[in-house]
Amino acid sequence: MATEEGASSPPGTGTDRDPATDPRADYDYVSGDVERPDLVAALNRRLDGEVRFDTYTRQLYATDASAYEVTPIGVVFPRHTEDVASAVSYCADHGIPVLPRGGGTSLAGQTVNEAVVLDFTKHMDGLVAFDAGARTARTQPGLRLGDLNRALADDGLKFAPDPAWGDKSVVGGAIGNNSTGSHSLKYGKTDAYIESCEVVLADGTVTEFGEVPLEELREWAGRDEDGGAGGIEAAIAREVVRIVDEERGTVREAFPDLKRNVSGYNLDRLVEEASDGSVNLARLLAGSEGTFAVVTEATVSLEPVPETKSVALLGYPDLVTAMEDVSPILEHGPSAVEVMDDVLLDLARETSEFGPLVRETVPEGTDAVLLVEFYAASDDEGREKVAGLLADRAPDVPTEAEPVDAVGTGDPVRTTFAAEAHDDDERARFWKLRKSGNPILLSRTSDAKHISFIEDTAVPPENLPEYVQGFQEVLEANGTYASFYAHAGPGCLHVRPLVSTKTLDGVEQMESIADGVTDLVAKHGGSVSGEHGDGRARTQWNRKLYGDDVFELFRDLKRAFDPQGILNPGQVCGDISMTENLRFDPEYEFEAGFEPALNWENDNGMQGMVELCHGCGGCRGPQHTTGGVMCPTYRAAEEEVQTTRGRANMLRQAMSGDLPDDPTDPEFLSEVMDLCIGCKGCANDCPSEVDMAKLKAEVQHAAHERSGASLRDRVFANVHLLSRAGSALAPLSNWVQDLPGSGWLAERTLGVAAERDLPEFRRETFRDWFGARGSRVSERAATRKALVFADTYNDHTTPEVARAAVEVLEAAGVRVEVPDTGPSGRAAHSMGFLDVARERAGRVVEDLLPRVRDGWDVVVVEPSDAVMLQKDYLDLLSGREVETISEYSYGVCEYLDRHGLDAEVEWSPPAESLTYHGHCHQKATKKDHHAVGVLRRAGYEVDPLDSTCCGMAGSFGYEAEHYSMSRAVASLLFEQVDASDGDVVVAPGASCRTQLGDRDGRSEKPPHPVEKLAEALPR
Repeated sequence: MATEEGASSPPGTGTDRDPATDPRADYDYVSGDVERPDLVAALNRRLDGEVRFDTYTRQLYATDASAYEVTPIGVVFPRHTEDVASAVSYCADHGIPVLPRGGGTSLAGQTVNEAVVLDFTKHMDGLVAFDAGARTARTQPGLRLGDLNRALADDGLKFAPDPAWGDKSVVGGAIGNNSTGSHSLKYGKTDAYIESCEVVLADGTVTEFGEVPLEELREWAGRDEDGGAGGIEAAIAREVVRIVDEERGTVREAFPDLKRNVSGYNLDRLVEEASDGSVNLARLLAGSEGTFAVVTEATVSLEPVPETKSVALLGYPDLVTAMEDVSPILEHGPSAVEVMDDVLLDLARETSEFGPLVRETVPEGTDAVLLVEFYAASDDEGREKVAGLLADRAPDVPTEAEPVDAVGTGDPVRTTFAAEAHDDDERARFWKLRKSGNPILLSRTSDAKHISFIEDTAVPPENLPEYVQGFQEVLEANGTYASFYAHAGPGCLHVRPLVSTKTLDGVEQMESIADGVTDLVAKHGGSVSGEHGDGRARTQWNRKLYGDDVFELFRDLKRAFDPQGILNPGQVCGDISMTENLRFDPEYEFEAGFEPALNWENDNGMQGMVELCHGCGGCRGPQHTTGGVMCPTYRAAEEEVQTTRGRANMLRQAMSGDLPDDPTDPEFLSEVMDLCIGCKGCANDCPSEVDMAKLKAEVQHAAHERSGASLRDRVFANVHLLSRAGSALAPLSNWVQDLPGSGWLAERTLGVAAERDLPEFRRETFRDWFGARGSRVSERAATRKALVFADTYNDHTTPEVARAAVEVLEAAGVRVEVPDTGPSGRAAHSMGFLDVARERAGRVVEDLLPRVRDGWDVVVVEPSDAVMLQKDYLDLLSGREVETISEYSYGVCEYLDRHGLDAEVEWSPPAESLTYHGHCHQKATKKDHHAVGVLRRAGYEVDPLDSTCCGMAGSFGYEAEHYSMSRAVASLLFEQVDASDGDVVVAPGASCRTQLGDRDGRSEKPPHPVEKLAEALPR
């Protein structure tokens, strides 16, 4: 297919990357201890792609988003189809299993196996061709669905199936799982959109599968009955023809009449298509989980993006009542019907993120909600559709005494409330409520977790009420409970029972629940998997679901495609047991190797946090797109070890004995922890809120305690002493930095990158200035009293920023004083000197506490220091004293915004617009929005970037070995700045301003937001 003129590929998805410009080219994450050197050598001779069989890489790919862990033989990153064919051919000749893998986001364990893993996400992630007129796209298997849809957006088209992790899951994975999503009522599953696939068969043969007339397939099947030239392709044709001709009735009788069924192989679609005289063999691959062939390219059909949407939110007194209303709602033709039960609503009410949303939206007496969405050609049409739904339900917010009849049934359906949303923000608010389920359930740090093994069973919607009641009875009989949420419209509910697989009883409980639910599913005409596939969790139940005859058909077809059984062996129709290869099993042991130095308030303490990552891959944010902070070094390098998932899994494996290294060993620190830049993004962006920055601080501290620390680490941890000396000796200290060879000397002696300009010190510090000037607002006239914390950077290097903060605060009626305290301990904490940080934090608390108790607030100009006082102090210290300091500490713009102090200021801003890059620590603590609000009220137009870390990260960007990575991360920010229409870039973080100021040899740093506020003060 030729690419249409004007077709575009998303940035960074091409197959040919220039090593000279690709930030990943500088990094080789392969450690020692290589397994199977003979196999490595053989593959390296045959492939252009990377071959990694070292211990660390193998352990990185031992897990996915499921409850399972299997160490692979090794990992290959193919560059093109020829690489795949060569790898599969060699493995076939030597009987070595092969496993194709995308983003590793599968929930049933189908992307972990003792095999050679082919990871397509690094190189084979391109959009090959796009034909807008024909509404088709040709892609490589590693292309993220989100990237594909962004490339199609200008033409108003999209790949319709929308799994929840579309920005992390890939086309190949969507085919392998036969994925769908919240809008399956409208679009169905991936198989409906597969036009053709280039595949590598189990013997290394490359061929194209697509639609073929049955008569042609019969001719194909007749080739070479002895298996010579016809080979696997002829065997496949023969088996497909046999199923169509001889087993059509068997298939139709065994398969449920269900929109959401991805259990077993896709035989129901096969026989359905055969009725029209042809079959599409590519669609037979949908849901095969890599057990039939390896997809190397796929042509998929596309759908138009809807013009607009409208949403209704309905409340019910209990889950069963909500389920009774699903079928009547479907008569209105919605695009999605999603449910959330009382378990999740109650949990959501207790969280800081979702609690206000639940309390504002969901009235008391509501134990289940249904979110109903409609696609519409116009806003008026959307409103009419919602009005038609609500007219029959809750126009006057009926109570239990005033039931409303459900459409078409005559039976009363009691609703507790009804609301509607039509604009983007309000719709997003309702969807946020629905999407709160996953992060809440996945945030448990106890041994018992809400694990996935029956989480996507599906039944016909009309059977949901009785099915849910039966499911709850199965859970109760097994002594546990679960939450019911997600896709009620097509009858596919997400249900994750609370189970601990660390005990024999828990493992037996898990299998007993699965057995009982499989019986229940079969009774109600459903499927054990409506969305997430079979894998290790459900393969064993396919025989019970379909019966012996169909199960043997699966096996016959598998043998035709894969005579040796090397492609992802054991899955779908194999002999895998759901209780084998569990990540946490009764033999699991955990030994940190050191005592935690920080406070851990969660269940199981630091161990609970280490074990928290469930592997969803939410941290695998694409290099060239926005959305949250984590993981900046992964976005720059696209290496699994740089994700939160990769680091968390490796840390857990080091502490549970799966790795030979202790987490404080130099190799582990270098390979795994080194490029975590402590941005804290994962603590907010990760669905489970894995706090890798805090874990890294623990590991660094333990390493310092065990092996000592470098001179550079000690210098950076005590940067306040260097800064004091620099100011005292200025301008001489600045002249020394400008001497020829000074950068070379700094790099050779301390490891400070020669390319970096060191900070310039000011003779008059901020403290000096304020000491001479004093406060300009009397206590009697003051609206509030604030102690402006003199952080190291703004005291000695950019005192003009702190001075601007004083001016703005005083213009807002705040009496300001500058306490004689500090440093905050941020630098020591960032370098892993936790005892030093604790001592400094204790001193600051002791100095500030009397003033705070006397009615003073603490205002901090530097974001990282503000978060240090607000959050990190609570990890270092305990007691009411530190809690008081945390409660009354603010970033400067947060202070103005929270207390409405800017409201009375007569602002007079310059005629310019601003591009705002927030600090990652403030984003992680949800305090980044305050500056934007104040700047806008001051009269500025502000474009807030949804950006990741700047890449400077305190000392990280100054360290010679990290300079290129720091700049690679920064390049992502620079792209966003270039795309913004703002006249001036502003950033509150000193590191961010340094990185932005160093761009392209520039010497002028952008201003702090408070400096722009000072400019807008009346003069």
